[in-house]
Amino acid sequence: MTDVHANDHVELRVPATGAYLAVLRTAAAGLAARLDFTLDDIEDLRIAVDEACALLLPIAVEGAQLTCRFELQDAVLQVAVSVPSTADVPPEPGTFAWTVLSALAGDVEVVRKDGVITLKLSKGRAVASE
Repeated sequence: MTDVHANDHVELRVPATGAYLAVLRTAAAGLAARLDFTLDDIEDLRIAVDEACALLLPIAVEGAQLTCRFELQDAVLQVAVSVPSTADVPPEPGTFAWTVLSALAGDVEVVRKDGVITLKLSKGRAVASE
């Protein structure tokens, strides 16, 4: 495994439009590869980041920036995707999109604070069987 230090993180800010999602998917894949995720887990994470963004883009304030923060730990990649929003209702657990996101990323949480909605994902590296 490549050298990963406690609290290593990468933060990307892109315009909150679908045109920039490929940048975030590629970053997610590269960072997961750095943590020695399997190819299947890397693809799951790429899709999960895309799905999280797809949930947030429609409720983003016009002209806003989408922020994606990746925190690397020994065997876990935590991702927080945020947008400023005035939406009355943030993405909710129980919807089909949330179910898909949870299946791909494992732990999923939504946080609304100070006019910003954040989806937090946590994906762990598969443990190798002996």
